[in-house]
Amino acid sequence: MNNLELSEQEIIRRQSLEELRKLGIDPYPAAMYPVTHSTGDIMQSFEQMCDAKAEVCIAGRIMARRIMGSASFMELQDEKGKIQVYVKRDDLCPSEDKTMYNTVFKKLLDIGDIVGVKGFVFRTNMGEESIHVHELTLLSKSIKPLPIVKEKEGQVFDAVTDAEMRYRQRYVDLVVNPHVRETFIKRSKIISTMREFFNSKGYLEVETPILQPIPGGASARPFITHHNALDMPLYLRIANELYLKRLIVGGYNGVYEFAKDFRNEGMDRTHNPEFTVMEIYVAYKDYFWMMDFTEEMIERVALALHNSTEVQMGDRAINFQRPFRRLTMTDAIKQYANVDITGKNEDELRAICKSLDVEVDDTMGKGKLIDAIFGEKCEEHLVQPTFIMDYPIEMSPLCKRHRSNPELTERFELFVNGKELCNAYSELNDPIDQLERFQDQLKLSEKGDDEAMFIDLDFVRALEYGMPTCSGMGIGIDRLTMFMTNNSSIQDVLFFPQMRPEKKAAKDSAEAYTAKGIPAEWVPVLQKMGYNTVASLNGVAAGKLFNELCGFNKKNKLGLPNPTADAVKSWVE
Repeated sequence: MNNLELSEQEIIRRQSLEELRKLGIDPYPAAMYPVTHSTGDIMQSFEQMCDAKAEVCIAGRIMARRIMGSASFMELQDEKGKIQVYVKRDDLCPSEDKTMYNTVFKKLLDIGDIVGVKGFVFRTNMGEESIHVHELTLLSKSIKPLPIVKEKEGQVFDAVTDAEMRYRQRYVDLVVNPHVRETFIKRSKIISTMREFFNSKGYLEVETPILQPIPGGASARPFITHHNALDMPLYLRIANELYLKRLIVGGYNGVYEFAKDFRNEGMDRTHNPEFTVMEIYVAYKDYFWMMDFTEEMIERVALALHNSTEVQMGDRAINFQRPFRRLTMTDAIKQYANVDITGKNEDELRAICKSLDVEVDDTMGKGKLIDAIFGEKCEEHLVQPTFIMDYPIEMSPLCKRHRSNPELTERFELFVNGKELCNAYSELNDPIDQLERFQDQLKLSEKGDDEAMFIDLDFVRALEYGMPTCSGMGIGIDRLTMFMTNNSSIQDVLFFPQMRPEKKAAKDSAEAYTAKGIPAEWVPVLQKMGYNTVASLNGVAAGKLFNELCGFNKKNKLGLPNPTADAVKSWVE
């Protein structure tokens, strides 16, 4: 990479890198560094350690420096937090050679460098918890500067909030925004709490295929690829449901999986094409049991994270204390849309959608029409945790018919803050009924619905061997994390969310410049200065550009022969 592609700070840091090497200091040493404590350990036991002048060895990133004469301060950040480090020249360099302090520490280290320090714990005259250093080791030189974040008395100023940078360069986001690291620690806590809960009930964690010959278990558009050796299409799974139910057929009483699923659909604040779900299936249970189970699980997660069932979401306080409200879908539409969908056929439902100004299209069958009404008119009202129960059969091709109304299914979804959080059934285990439902989905596909389910004949065959009464539930881990950490965008709870390709500034070719009489060696200089196209030179003041070019040449020690003022004038005409 030549200097024209680097910022001024990057050039200076690379020069420091070379100076360090000339001094015999490896800026990227291979040896293990013997860390004994974290900042969290020190802060937790500070008074005892301070009284004992305890020796510590910690490593972290330099986040601030206050360079003075023979003594200076820096702020060191590790995974657990920050601590002040006091560096005194004569303690760091007890011999006559003061290079480590005067040159390395004061001139060649930068904010962002990773260092290790050894010293003892003490409190400064100003009352700050600190480490008095007697040994400092460079562990990794940072040659790209971090964004500057100012902090005073616990308050953060100029926090990095640019979403484009934060999501693309999550590694930088995690360094400069400690609250972001905390979100992902809580995400891990959510998963571990759920796993402990399931294991305590005796359920088995399993793994099922991501590459599938038939994408089943949900209505969604899949990603498709091709397996060369088998010469067959394969799909990234849209759900893991059908494989987990095969395991119930095989004799397990309860199985669950934290799974990556993939759907080739739109992206917004609550949807990413790659997402994490947990699905669980328990034999000999029904959806009423699963509602109780789900309440207990989510209440436990809230308590584990917040020591309270009340969780803040934006300006709303959501209470996850059991029991949750329960409401049938038909009653929800009656209550919030003021219409009764009971017994309505497809044409009647279309007419209802039209009267309610609910947007629909010709590919939508009864299930999707009802779902459109519910989504448009009901969901926003479901703020506190609410189980919506008993969905029309057209909406649920894998769900058991309702025991008292064959037009409905034994299904529920949990809604929180106007969004669906989980989906659960009394699972359909009648193989003949299941095949008919799959065939109905095929008709929808032929009608143009590209999200209709595929027919999975092997799954039907599994049911023919007999699957016990069973209840299953799937919950979106990303969305649950959003709710539990008060984040409104799914991108804030995914380490590396899917992004559009990074935009690059359009640049003309070198030939376009040379055709105008501009020497080839000056083309990268002009583009570095922001003149990325020949057209961008039009109308620029020739005298100003001449001075800028000569100054840039001198400052960056390019050694190019300066152009004449008349030549520059011809470039901009």
